[in-house]
Amino acid sequence: MQVYLIDGTYELFRQFFGRPSSRARDGKEMGATRGVVFSVASLLSKGVTHLGVATDHVIESFRNELWPGYKTGAEVPAELKSQFPLLEEALESLGVRVWPMVDLEADDALASAAVVAGEDPRVDQVLICTPDKDLAQCVVSGRVVQLDRRSGVLTDEDGVRERYGVSPASIPDWLALVGDSADGFPGLSGWGRRSASVVLAHYGHLEAIPDAVADWDRDVIRAVRSAPSLATRLASERESAMLFRTLATLRIDRSLLASVDELAWPGPSPSFEETCRYLRDESLAERMTVLGRARPG
Repeated sequence: MQVYLIDGTYELFRQFFGRPSSRARDGKEMGATRGVVFSVASLLSKGVTHLGVATDHVIESFRNELWPGYKTGAEVPAELKSQFPLLEEALESLGVRVWPMVDLEADDALASAAVVAGEDPRVDQVLICTPDKDLAQCVVSGRVVQLDRRSGVLTDEDGVRERYGVSPASIPDWLALVGDSADGFPGLSGWGRRSASVVLAHYGHLEAIPDAVADWDRDVIRAVRSAPSLATRLASERESAMLFRTLATLRIDRSLLASVDELAWPGPSPSFEETCRYLRDESLAERMTVLGRARPG
């Protein structure tokens, strides 16, 4: 069994900015929602049996209380923001498990579901469908992987090390040092991708990095020319670095998914026909109904 966990927020943004405008008969923009629904339906048509979609029903989360510069929905176009509840309702009518997140984020839901699904011996592989850097922390060998559906690139644990220079467990520490512009925190001045990778590949986590460069491993000092200034910066801003790591660390909430069985697609609900009329493609309802009836169980 393969389990697909889809970043609905990323997919909605991608469809909104990547396809022409399309309006429902009531005049409201729905093109991005239509694109995501078609995309999920395509996965089901290709044989995917277990999947879930997480969305940021509210862009803001508990992280905004920790860091004032954390991402908000202030700059999200109104015609995109209005499609989040529309997408959630459409996918639910399709019969897909949806996590519309409010206090936590969609990424937290994906991480939580990945842990539960990854522990199930019936599951051969969990595919987290998003290119977001922070989800790399969830990768486990080749069992829990990231899939960029647009490029087709599949990233396992070796792929995480190749891309970031650290293991999945060190991704929050790495992001704390280099920052994440998409999420709105800057990292530490002077720390770049390579220096963070070299140092964390040796020490693993922030608290293991000594304050004084004299206490650093000699091989690390030789590999990082700016080691003295980086050590000074980390020593003086360690509190900020730890906060940034907290922002980058995904929260696991097992209450979001009791069992992988909850992700089994049962076929569309009767309301999906109305959904498809709104999305101006009534034939999709018929196709998915026939597909659902053909599925075993």
